Amino acid sequence: MRVFIDTNILISAALFPGSVPDLAYAKAVSAPNEAIISDQVVDELRRIFNRKFPHRMAELDAFIASMSSAVEIVTAPAEEEDSEGAIRDPKDRPILRAAISAGADVLLTGDKDFLESGLDSPRIMTAADFYE
Repeated sequence: MRVFIDTNILISAALFPGSVPDLAYAKAVSAPNEAIISDQVVDELRRIFNRKFPHRMAELDAFIASMSSAVEIVTAPAEEEDSEGAIRDPKDRPILRAAISAGADVLLTGDKDFLESGLDSPRIMTAADFYE
C-alpha cells in the first residue's frame, strides 16, 4: 500500500517517539507499505520547527535524515486536480495533488480539512485508524 504522510503526522512522530502518530509512521515506512511525502511537506516541517520548536532543530534534522532513506519524496504537479475543491484550505491542495500524482492509496493525516473532505481516493485516514 502506498501511504502519503502529511506534515502533522511527521511532526508528532518526530516530537513524540512511541506516540500513535509515530507508530503509524513506522507502519507506513515498513514493508509491504511504501511511504511517500512531498518536498512541500519537508519544507513545511522545517518552517514549523523553526517557528515553534527552534530548540529541537537538531532532532528534526536527525529525523529527516533517517526518513530520507525510508520514504519516497515527490513534487506536487502544478496542474490542479478536479477533486481539490473538496479541500477547504487552498494551502492543503498541493498535498492532495502530490498524493494523487504519486499514486497514494492512503493519505495519512490529522488535518480536519482532509478528514472532512469526503474524498475516496486516496483514502483519508488518521494515525489511529491507519495503525489499527
